[in-house]
Amino acid sequence: MLIDLIKCHGSNNDFLLIDETERNYKFDDFKRRDLALALCDREKSLGADGILFIRPSKVADAQYRIFNSDGTEASMCGNGLRCAGRYVCEKLGVEEAVIETLKANLKVKKHEEIFSDIPTYQVEISPVTFDLKDLPLNLEQDTLLQEKIPALSEELIFTALAVPNPHLTTVVSKEQLESELQTELSEKVNQPNDLFPDGVNVSFIRLLEKGSIFVRTYERGVGYTNACGTAMSASALVTCLMNENEMDQPINVYNNGGMVQCAVHKEEGTYKIDLIGNATFVYSAQIEVDFTVKGMMAEILEQEDFNENIQYEKLQDHAKEYLSKF
Repeated sequence: MLIDLIKCHGSNNDFLLIDETERNYKFDDFKRRDLALALCDREKSLGADGILFIRPSKVADAQYRIFNSDGTEASMCGNGLRCAGRYVCEKLGVEEAVIETLKANLKVKKHEEIFSDIPTYQVEISPVTFDLKDLPLNLEQDTLLQEKIPALSEELIFTALAVPNPHLTTVVSKEQLESELQTELSEKVNQPNDLFPDGVNVSFIRLLEKGSIFVRTYERGVGYTNACGTAMSASALVTCLMNENEMDQPINVYNNGGMVQCAVHKEEGTYKIDLIGNATFVYSAQIEVDFTVKGMMAEILEQEDFNENIQYEKLQDHAKEYLSKF
């Protein structure tokens, strides 16, 4: 089978984008899982954090589904949504669109550049819930807002929320960020455990200065990535609830892959977050896939670079220079 794809990234959280509306691939979820497991392997194949599947929608401009590198499906991915949103907008010749995700129909639109010559898109991150049953997190309480979980740590203070992916966040010091604490904690809650039966994304947040934070995330189903869009959005919201940052104001969120901006809004008692950042296309390719071979075989037939990563590297250098001050 011939498959056309685009390698893309948001804050170097990288994906393979496959448009199922262009060809009648007739993928079922088993084939989507197998494609993710095979193509996302960085040692044996193209390598990526996941695959974005663009599909037709009856309720929006397009539907997108994301399968992680371990073959599991995620509810949503903010960095991936920017890439999918750019693709759909450019395909339709528009500057804004609505994308159907598993939990909600979300707005995406072209935005003024976050950095010179960087294709930038704004996506809506919602719904937001603090109900522990929505993560789920098994505690004898309804919410967890700036509280300890003694079974996990006696020193960290956590907030749990779903946006709609489940997130466990904590504000940490530089020393805690550089320790093995996050790895140990993340592996514990993403293996069979009583607290998080479905696992959870774990974010360590470091406050830099007013309007700027650093976020590192261990993603459920992936592990450490350069950035996680919903995690950065959740983290920005948490810092606003702590009065460390302001509602309705852009917050610079730095990550290992660069930076984005988040703006937190509260409307009629509910929160939504604007996630603004790059949607960089790396290359387009055509591959030949043989599903009949155990483990699946894939061969690259054609590849063409977009040359957009050169400019993105300048944003990365800017971010590294800023972070070196802290």
